[in-house]
Amino acid sequence: MKIRIATRKSELALFQANLVAEKLIEKNNSLQVELVPMSSDGDETDAPLHQIGGKGLFINTLESSLLEEKADIAVHSLKDVPAKLDENFCIAAVLKRASAGDMLLTNNGCSINDLAINSTIATSSPRRYAQIKNLHPEIKIVPIRGNIATRISKLDQENIDGLVVAKAALERLNISNNNCYEFSFEEMLPAASQGYIGVECLTSNKKILDVLKTINSPKDLILAQAERDFVLKLNGSCLSPIAIYCRQNLDKILISARVLSQNGDNQIHKEIISSFESIQKDIRDLSLEFISMGADKLILT
Repeated sequence: MKIRIATRKSELALFQANLVAEKLIEKNNSLQVELVPMSSDGDETDAPLHQIGGKGLFINTLESSLLEEKADIAVHSLKDVPAKLDENFCIAAVLKRASAGDMLLTNNGCSINDLAINSTIATSSPRRYAQIKNLHPEIKIVPIRGNIATRISKLDQENIDGLVVAKAALERLNISNNNCYEFSFEEMLPAASQGYIGVECLTSNKKILDVLKTINSPKDLILAQAERDFVLKLNGSCLSPIAIYCRQNLDKILISARVLSQNGDNQIHKEIISSFESIQKDIRDLSLEFISMGADKLILT
């Protein structure tokens, strides 16, 4: 059997696709795999994501390759996949979660609290923007696009004092930077399913679904889906200032959720204790509580 893996062409995307390929071969000795790199609509422009349709643009091309039978599975950074999928597709597997946090890269490794009042930080994430503004309204934030290496190079080339990136991306690309500050989860909660590599396929492809079960981390898939469900129930997207983190502690799950206004001046934050048995109900109840406090409207202001 041969599985064709649709992936974007960036260094990070190829690393993730190769990791999935290795896991598949490890669990299925006779399996053959082939990477099918492709450029997405989002890769063809430097325009801000909110102007061109959001992060779903990075996914559409890969999903089309599944429908057109040019590939069998697609590999994603799961945080970039819209919470609501077309019924033709499903996230059939996730690998064990990497680091979920965010890093601040500067030229001197200072913390967010040590930056000068007139400092400029680069990020195109509304979630990161809102949380930074909530902590330090005086900091200027500018948009930035490009792959990880391109964004890091702009730290030296352009007039910015800091850059925010996912810790998992730095680790996967083996980028060591002594001038990094790791945000605490009190300062900045991650995006839903940040740190997860997700594997997507057609819901109708039972043979592929069975193969993907061999590399899936079942408990991680439950946690990832719970975080994505929270975003979905708030009618949010990858471009909404919504942050949620579900982490296991022994037999319990600590859920931390935060919803902010676009400029970060208002927020709703809550933490609850759940379990694998009750997490679906607890996420539903938590989202309803947030909606009762105006969270679905707050993300639009």
